[in-house]
Amino acid sequence: MPSLDDLRKRISSVKSTQKITKAMKMVAAAKLRKAQENAEKGRPYSEKMKNIINNLANSITEKETAPKLITGTGQDKTYLCVLMTADRGLCGGFNTNICRLAKTNFQKILKEGKTLKIITVGTKGLDQIKRDYGKYVIQKLSFKERKKISFQEAEEVGKIILDLFHKNEFDKCVLFYNNFKNVITQIPQAQQIIPAKKEKSSSESTINDFYEFEPEEDEILENLLPKNISTQIFKAFLENAASEQGSRMTAMDNATRNAGELVEKLTINYNRTRQASITKELIEIISGAESL
Repeated sequence: MPSLDDLRKRISSVKSTQKITKAMKMVAAAKLRKAQENAEKGRPYSEKMKNIINNLANSITEKETAPKLITGTGQDKTYLCVLMTADRGLCGGFNTNICRLAKTNFQKILKEGKTLKIITVGTKGLDQIKRDYGKYVIQKLSFKERKKISFQEAEEVGKIILDLFHKNEFDKCVLFYNNFKNVITQIPQAQQIIPAKKEKSSSESTINDFYEFEPEEDEILENLLPKNISTQIFKAFLENAASEQGSRMTAMDNATRNAGELVEKLTINYNRTRQASITKELIEIISGAESL
């Protein structure tokens, strides 16, 4: 049975931890507001870009002369998976949920006898997959030292992916990240960015969009397609940033509550132990007095 001094120290320690988790929750809440605004502002642009590329992909008739970023290499043998996670922990199941979806896809790719290559963006994702899939990791990226993620970082990742594609290192590229819904809900996503995945147009855009190119079509697509890769990566960065802060806020809130409950239990235990100690001393004093 722990002594009164041990219980007193434990209560003090848990209260200190509770103060830290409460402060982290408040910091995460402040960061979440800005991150959520950025994610919501970036969605219309990335969605519009995605729709334009989708319409172009659906309108292509001559696949031989079309850009490979739209049509692909014509093969389905090698997959490049870009795993985008956080560089810091203490954010609940944020990193675990992305890695769980990624691992499921990795298993499926390998089971079909295809070649798997992985790029990790963020140290926490690498930590979770390196035991089972470490040998498939071809590049490790981390922007931990940079205070704010900008479009420049997205272009850096995009350039690495495009360089590998032009060297015929892979046939398909898939992004793994968390899509922010609200503070409690973040949905893991697997988005194919190379080649542009053909999707059925929604009822709002069922009208066949006709594009007039000025200057030439090839020149525009040469600039537009790489820009789309960077745009989708930047969107993933923004969604991840909001999801990370939302998940951390929820995790720290739960930790603060759990610490409060633990303090209550320890305080009750402390009072009972103290009462038992006092009662024991009284019995000893009374017994000593009676013996006299």
